[in-house]
Amino acid sequence: MDQNQSQVCVVMVPFLAQGHLNQLLHLSRLISAYNLPVHFVCATSHTRQAKLRVHGWDPLDDSNIRFHDYPIPSFSNPPPNPNANIRFPIHLMPSFKATMHLREPVAKLIQSLSMTTKRVVIIHDYLMSSVVQDFVSVPNAECYMFQSCSAFSAFWYHWEDTQKLILDDEMKLMWEKVPSMEGCFTKEFIELLDSEDSSFKNISSGALYDTSKVFEEKYLELLKHEDVSSGTTKNWAIGPFNPVHLTNRKNMSPESNILLNWLDKQEPNSVVYVAFGTTVSLTDDEAIELAIGLEESGHKFIWVVREADRGDIFDDEDVRRVKLPEGYEERVETNGVGMVVRGWAPQLEILGHSSTGGFMSHCGWNSCTEGISMGVPIAAWPMHSDQPRNATLITEVLGTGIYAREWAHRGEKVTSTMVVEVVRRLMGSEEGCRVRNKAAELGIMVRQSVEEGGIMRKELDAFVAQITRE
Repeated sequence: MDQNQSQVCVVMVPFLAQGHLNQLLHLSRLISAYNLPVHFVCATSHTRQAKLRVHGWDPLDDSNIRFHDYPIPSFSNPPPNPNANIRFPIHLMPSFKATMHLREPVAKLIQSLSMTTKRVVIIHDYLMSSVVQDFVSVPNAECYMFQSCSAFSAFWYHWEDTQKLILDDEMKLMWEKVPSMEGCFTKEFIELLDSEDSSFKNISSGALYDTSKVFEEKYLELLKHEDVSSGTTKNWAIGPFNPVHLTNRKNMSPESNILLNWLDKQEPNSVVYVAFGTTVSLTDDEAIELAIGLEESGHKFIWVVREADRGDIFDDEDVRRVKLPEGYEERVETNGVGMVVRGWAPQLEILGHSSTGGFMSHCGWNSCTEGISMGVPIAAWPMHSDQPRNATLITEVLGTGIYAREWAHRGEKVTSTMVVEVVRRLMGSEEGCRVRNKAAELGIMVRQSVEEGGIMRKELDAFVAQITRE
């Protein structure tokens, strides 16, 4: 171990929503590979959630990662409302607020580590700024903000607020295509964002992004003009955080192996994977129309049908079972048409399989980066939060996907005819072939970027050099 690196430890402080937990757990793996000790700090049940659901590697095999589980106050754990006018998961707000009580134990951990370590490096989710703010009283601690969305989305959020940068003609045309924020968040969550933004002021030494200069260098440079990191122009694009080479199926559940064995029997690029993440609940009517459309499309599919997460996913009392047409699941499986997954699916492994030729997605940033890194084209169906702008990045900037439903049409009724048309466009049309080729080319470049000498590896090396400097 390098003597300098042995005197540095990293404290990872994720936000507790699944997409955020997943990113910083993957980042822990990347940083621990430099033989740096990483302390992953979270509420007890959410640490369990993160370890249970991570794909592509086993956190228990990494001796450099230590998990610190802290209790938080009990919170209301209501079910999601699939009929809500705004799809943002407002039912998670009680758990979001409860996690802010981690401020005291996090401060004590940082103080304790500072006594035996030359430098304590805190990497925190932007939404955990208030939790880590006490690090300023520790002389040998420094803090880096993790931004969980794309650089594209982050730039337009900040530019919309400040309008500091004068846009050139190309950027003006792009701004016309950027979806509005209307319907993305609830008022209550915007208040939380504003509160964390206030806590974040003047505490960061730089910003980290789960993205790549391979496809977002322009927007990473533009972000430097927005002073996102409180005056510093330092940012590092060290994504994709997720593993990109998946060769081992050990420790996978029997259900996951059944799925992958089924994929093994399919033709290359013949299966569309359908999944809408952990914070979206379809109504029964939407699910039935989607079911009919997938079956009638003529293309094989794997479809993850599950209720959105509650604040505590281990409280499974009265969890709604999404309604599908009678006998549907057994029929499509028996006929070899598709597989319906009611539980947790090995998304990385499915996307990385040669038989997977398309991904119908809500465009959460984890799903986007996984699809991009595996070279799979996306049918974008954004639901809330940063998803509409991530969808614009995929379709309008990168050209590696098509719209299943544009944000402007989110209020229109879902029909099986719409689903059939989207699947056939993605999987069987000239347009689909074009975006598939683009997606495959971009995937190759992204996977190459993580190798020695690649642009992602250089960014990661540069960040580690920053935090282990003399």
